Amino acid sequence: MFVRILSTITILILLASVAPAEPAHQQGAADKVLAQYLENNRQQRMTLRDVTMVVDIEADLPDLQKKGVLQALRKVSKLGKITYKVLGFEGDDMVKKDVIARYIQAEVKSSDSATRNALAINADNYDFAYRGMYGSGDWVLHLFELKPKKKRLGMYKGWLWIHAATGMPVRESGRLIKNPSVFLKRVDFVKDYDMVDGIAVPSKIESEIRTRLVGTAKISIYFKDFSFHKEQPRVSASNLVESN
Repeated sequence: MFVRILSTITILILLASVAPAEPAHQQGAADKVLAQYLENNRQQRMTLRDVTMVVDIEADLPDLQKKGVLQALRKVSKLGKITYKVLGFEGDDMVKKDVIARYIQAEVKSSDSATRNALAINADNYDFAYRGMYGSGDWVLHLFELKPKKKRLGMYKGWLWIHAATGMPVRESGRLIKNPSVFLKRVDFVKDYDMVDGIAVPSKIESEIRTRLVGTAKISIYFKDFSFHKEQPRVSASNLVESN
């Protein structure tokens, strides 16, 4: 599974910052895997629709010693719109209303077609700088540094790890280039992927948000029990908030 070595992968950022120029054959492999990833990503934006999954959202306000855990059914419609149906919640109501609910509202709002296209990780929206190849055998990863071409809300500056053999994403990490609210000072995140029925799906998102009012807010989101409601084309290997 993709996540089996990600506990060690964070050191690659430090290595990449001092890495020498890559050999020509390695750069060629990187160009090929990036092209494959971009095509896979384009296809998966259509594939990951008409699907439901269970999400566990854990939120923590360390400075206030407040926590909460919400479980919900997250659905992506045939048109790509996202809705949530709450299955249960335990914890502090402040965490539910001011942290988890705001996160869900932001995601639902950004699930319209125009926003999805404007934020997609592709050559129109991002520059990709190659930062090296790591691993061995059937577990080789290519690391790219991403820089957005425009300063759009929801875009980030950071890192992308791609599995060499499949061109599938393994991890994205970085910092949002624009804060979604004046009450936020900084938003950092790490997003991990796993494979389900030949498709790269999110497995976990961890975010650390520096706020001006309540200090640091930490959010961890775990995805499980994916259910595709129609037969999905295989990608080439070469009630808290509800939208209308």
